[in-house]
Amino acid sequence: MKIKKFKFKKVKSTNNTAIRIIKETKYNLGMVVAATQSNGRGRYGRKWISSKGNLFVSFFNEMNKTNLSINALTKINCLLVKKLLASFTSKKILFKRPNDLLIDKKKISGILQEVIFVRDKKFLITGIGINIKKNPIINNQPATNLQEITKKSISKLNVENKLKQLFEKNLFKLYKIK
Repeated sequence: MKIKKFKFKKVKSTNNTAIRIIKETKYNLGMVVAATQSNGRGRYGRKWISSKGNLFVSFFNEMNKTNLSINALTKINCLLVKKLLASFTSKKILFKRPNDLLIDKKKISGILQEVIFVRDKKFLITGIGINIKKNPIINNQPATNLQEITKKSISKLNVENKLKQLFEKNLFKLYKIK
């Protein structure tokens, strides 16, 4: 089964858009992608700085059929993003708990997971931000991007499609989705 992709030019937040889709439709599985987001969210209510050219995506799926904890799912999702990044660079990619990926001690990706209940079903929303072309300037948090690391032009669509394939291949096993 393929994950249904919902593409938008601009949203406030891909996670918020995923929540709206879950509430307003019968889709139990999907991927929200936006060219830009005006109010991306990080953990603890922090703002995710969304520079144009980077990847902003949220996967959502029903999770009533899994016994995995949110911590286990966070680790699995970080490993999937790490695998994606490793397909572009041989540099060491570190996992910084609880949900960031670093290259050369600089943040390249962050993940925000949320659980919601709709129509007596439990859903996981996994928001993923990957710096492809630009990195935000944040005090006390050095950041990098894929093009800076690889010294090559990286297609955002290529990164998006590879991430979708990784999630399709791995999540169906984890969540026992048919």
